[in-house]
Amino acid sequence: MKTTTFTSKHALTPLLSGALLIACFLGAAAQDARFFRITGPVPTRITGITADGTVTWTNVATNATFTVQTATTLRGPANWVDYVQVPASNAATAFRLFSTNAPFGMALIPAGSFTMGNCMDPAEGFTDELPLHTVYVSAFYMDRYDVTKALWDAVKTWSVTKGYYYSHAGSGKASTHPVQTINWFDAVRWCNARSQKEGLTPCYYADPGFTNVYGSGVALPYVKWDAKGYRLPTGAEWEKAARGGTSGRRFPWSNVDTITHSQANYYSYSSYAYDISPTRNYHPTFATGGQPYTSPVGYFAANGYGLYDMAGNVLQWCWDWFSDTYYSSSPGSDPHGPASGSYRTLRGGTWQNAAAIARCSVCGDGNPVYADNRAGFRCVRGF
Repeated sequence: MKTTTFTSKHALTPLLSGALLIACFLGAAAQDARFFRITGPVPTRITGITADGTVTWTNVATNATFTVQTATTLRGPANWVDYVQVPASNAATAFRLFSTNAPFGMALIPAGSFTMGNCMDPAEGFTDELPLHTVYVSAFYMDRYDVTKALWDAVKTWSVTKGYYYSHAGSGKASTHPVQTINWFDAVRWCNARSQKEGLTPCYYADPGFTNVYGSGVALPYVKWDAKGYRLPTGAEWEKAARGGTSGRRFPWSNVDTITHSQANYYSYSSYAYDISPTRNYHPTFATGGQPYTSPVGYFAANGYGLYDMAGNVLQWCWDWFSDTYYSSSPGSDPHGPASGSYRTLRGGTWQNAAAIARCSVCGDGNPVYADNRAGFRCVRGF
């Protein structure tokens, strides 16, 4: 395996195979430091790194897949995690790997294919998690954090003066905790309001001609997929993002397939062999002051894409209708879920549910008009 290492800051001199380039890219905070390296079956030579994050490399012509790995520190080899798989069918490859101007509070999820579904023991999951299938997902941005109560309130307060209606006011344990007790329709309307507040084209409309922005009612919205405003992630987008560039893993982290209270806010008990938390039941740090026992966003470590709370804390509403047979007929590129259904998809686990629900492949189902103190959301934007 041949490796070339670089960072997300400068297009410096081209690298020969095996050479090392180290410079730290810092965004708004030190946590944005990011290093990359390319591993593949043949030597690579980086020939360009542009300001928009496109990396170009050359290699011996081959039909092969190169793995780009990332790390936030160079302290040891164990810190490197898979970031994206890039197929190469000729001697030159150009790939948009990172973004130096991602929207505030969002992370780039690079384009690429991943294996969707329960990649562990089929007996530990549900029928809707199978069969395993390869899905290509176009690049998009995702909120690093669940929408907080503070952000929810700011957008909601602005939007109600513009004609937006919400079925539920939204609750939160504190301003830095995720908003919850909002239904799917509330989340959709709020996405549109956030878009309009920031001067972006909304994604949801009340008519198929995309002329009336969706802001009230419980009629099903139409989606303008190429709009650059905020929207709910599809199930495929959510799972690709949750995996953080890794494959064959149970949870959003890449080093182990077990879970403890040091990694996520969930309800721990010994029924699952992969739940090895030394503390049991509700998370002891957050089981205070009455339910819900949510935690502040960003309390636990991020995954390989820089996303927080992709396991536990609150479930996250997704766009897709729920179906336990959809994976058998899902399109291989940018699937949007079943055409119809009765329930919408929820992903990610909760402060009240067991470790089994926090697995990356789990698809929960929820009545879109029902609000629960275990359910919140985060937004995505087109790339």
